[in-house]
Amino acid sequence: MTQTSGSDILVIGGGVIGLMTARELSAAGAAVTLVEMGDTGQQASWAGGGILSPLYPWRFAGAVTALAAWSQREYPGLCAELFETTGIDPEYGTSGLIVLDPEEHAVAEAWAVAEQIQIETLTRAQIAEKEPGLDTEVREALWFPSIGQVRNPRLTKALRVAIEPRVTLREQEEVLELKVKDGVVQGVRTRAGDIDARQIVVCTGAWTADLLAKLGRPPDIRPVRGQMILFYAKPGQIRHLTLFRERYVIPRRDGRVLIGSTLEDAGFEKRTTAEAKEELYRIATGLFPLLRRTPIEDHWAGLRPGSPSGIPYIGPYPGADGLFINAGHFRNGLVTGPASARLLADLLLEREPILPPSAYAVDAARG
Repeated sequence: MTQTSGSDILVIGGGVIGLMTARELSAAGAAVTLVEMGDTGQQASWAGGGILSPLYPWRFAGAVTALAAWSQREYPGLCAELFETTGIDPEYGTSGLIVLDPEEHAVAEAWAVAEQIQIETLTRAQIAEKEPGLDTEVREALWFPSIGQVRNPRLTKALRVAIEPRVTLREQEEVLELKVKDGVVQGVRTRAGDIDARQIVVCTGAWTADLLAKLGRPPDIRPVRGQMILFYAKPGQIRHLTLFRERYVIPRRDGRVLIGSTLEDAGFEKRTTAEAKEELYRIATGLFPLLRRTPIEDHWAGLRPGSPSGIPYIGPYPGADGLFINAGHFRNGLVTGPASARLLADLLLEREPILPPSAYAVDAARG
């Protein structure tokens, strides 16, 4: 077994959470190594839609809302900085969100008032004006004009390029075991050898519980498969984010349109299915008949890190001094990523935290 040089902090996992966490820690002056079993940004971070809001955010606990709100304020500056320093445009933009589900209106409006979120009610005529290609029978819709999106594959590429000069990146290197001795973290064992580290942050998404199982207290994180399809549409055909019956439509700047997403308990089986493709196609073309004349360009699946109530685990791991966790964001890794990374860095570096951390603790009640 090859013994490799150590690092102040080892981040395990190269998705958007791991990349943002490494960025925060290295910006504070720490020597950081990031180790990823594949290529960075190729799991749930790549497969998601990039909507910068929880879907039906009023359904989530205040702990999720707090992370999302902090991150939403951060995203415009973050994406501008990444574009300037890397030349890769994450394509941040405020597309606005139309919610068609009539039964959600009362609770959504109350939530928006409480959280001081801009919201409007659209009539049938206003819906048609905003989204001429949308075919819906609803008489009124909710409009959230400030909701934005990023093109998540471009965001993760930009994050990787941004941290490359100051973070040691080790891709295609799976961590097999965490090394803990006498309650103190020592490093990890990988397929390529041992890596010494005084502090470790586990950002391994759906794979987190398996990695921590040997320590006796794995967090309640499980893989939840999601499938999406992509239409090769033209710019301007669909203008805004649309949400209806748990499914969403996302128009990209270049005209491409994403439809997602399924929620499937399929373990670590990351394959696509004809049934999901057919369902998503039916929903997409029902909402936007123009897509019937538009070719499907791609169909893929990803594994989200499901957790109770969707509240992530952020903070120290009990019983292993120097071990931290930042995982379990379920469907909200992108929208809560900046705040999650900052909060984790605050706790590890013993700074004043941006948010009260107790709700995200490994042993906090969830459900």
